[in-house]
Amino acid sequence: MTRFVLGRIGFYTLIAVLLAFFTIPLLWLVTAPFTSDPSYKVSVPDFTLDNFRAIVEHPYALPSLWNSVLLSAGTAVLVVLLAALAAYALSRVRLPGRDALLYALLLLSSIITGTAAMVPLFQLAVALNLIDSRLGLILILTGGLLPAAIFMMKDFMDATPKSYEESARVFGATPLQIVRHVVVPLVRPGLATIGVWAVANVWGNFLMPYLFLRDVEAQPAAVITYTLYTEGGQANLSMLSTFGLLYSIPVVLMYLFVSKKYGFRFHGGIKR
Repeated sequence: MTRFVLGRIGFYTLIAVLLAFFTIPLLWLVTAPFTSDPSYKVSVPDFTLDNFRAIVEHPYALPSLWNSVLLSAGTAVLVVLLAALAAYALSRVRLPGRDALLYALLLLSSIITGTAAMVPLFQLAVALNLIDSRLGLILILTGGLLPAAIFMMKDFMDATPKSYEESARVFGATPLQIVRHVVVPLVRPGLATIGVWAVANVWGNFLMPYLFLRDVEAQPAAVITYTLYTEGGQANLSMLSTFGLLYSIPVVLMYLFVSKKYGFRFHGGIKR
């Protein structure tokens, strides 16, 4: 009995420590923007809005958030569209070496990351005149995310019943109509998963936008965050905390929306 009680005490103590480890930074992020002179410690805010006024007056802070939305949304749309089409084809067409191809794509995408391929990607972007182009950056980010997205999306495609497609084909539906009206409604949880995953990867990406977007007016929030320092290199906590809070809100809203709609409980391609 004593051993059981001590075990439970130790377990709940560990849980409390882990919760504190993750909760304290979030408390700082929520309270520091409303504090006149924030420090690295969590304190009761005096509920000032001066920090938000400073962010609004910053010439690149709010536009950078819009740039992040454009990059994330554009990349997510392309990744979801192309991954769905490729995964459907790989799921329905029996190709020699299909599984080996999928695992090779996933392996190569893990080994040859964007950082490892930075030099050839930059040379390709220069040759195609895609430097300082949002579209060029979206295409580069899409290419890096597609292999893993196709691999994940194929599992959802494999779980959809083929009998539905066969019934639609009997009634004269074209392949495109089958994909649009039969397959897509069944794999919407998978599409949402890929979309959220793509947005999360692009939203926090710093290196690619930093290298391919030289115009500061086109740079996303992940790059502008690193400019919120004083001339001496010290972190401007009031600006950083406020901008960090605004930077986090779109991701939180996206998570709440998708979680409410799908619950993040996915079983293959169909939600149960």
